Amino acid sequence: MTGIYLLLGTNIGNRFKHLERAREMLVSNGITIRRESSVYETAAWGKEDQQAFLNQVVEIETVKSPQRILFICNMIEKEMGRVRYEKWGERLIDIDVLYFGDMVFQEDNLVLPHPEIQNRRFTLVPLVELTPDFLHPTLQKKQSELLDECPDRLEVSLYEPSEA
Repeated sequence: MTGIYLLLGTNIGNRFKHLERAREMLVSNGITIRRESSVYETAAWGKEDQQAFLNQVVEIETVKSPQRILFICNMIEKEMGRVRYEKWGERLIDIDVLYFGDMVFQEDNLVLPHPEIQNRRFTLVPLVELTPDFLHPTLQKKQSELLDECPDRLEVSLYEPSEA
């Protein structure tokens, strides 16, 4: 299946290398990365008194279920050393499932599409780079429209990998 988008984010240590490692681990777990957005440096959202994040959206292709993709993402986070101290706190790696095609799905640990896409520039900017016309299945708006209407005004800028 195509049209599956994941958001990768990190704000601890060598952030660029963490994104690279997460992509490698997705592939080693049988997930095909079709396209990658640029890497963006973004101000911390939710809890702003921490280092800026690097974020990237990847489009993947897989026959795996949404629950299996979430399991793999959580496993990669754990294997890379992520520890969950506080909501919106700093993190070594974070991998969120944003869209699974046009699927609308809700369970305790997974909601599709991700319920906060329309409120987060750090998600929408790389999504618009990859797929500006992709239609949000419940809001019925293109990603570019969601970005234009996004209430979040935190800084999102292209990242130049000097720490790589």
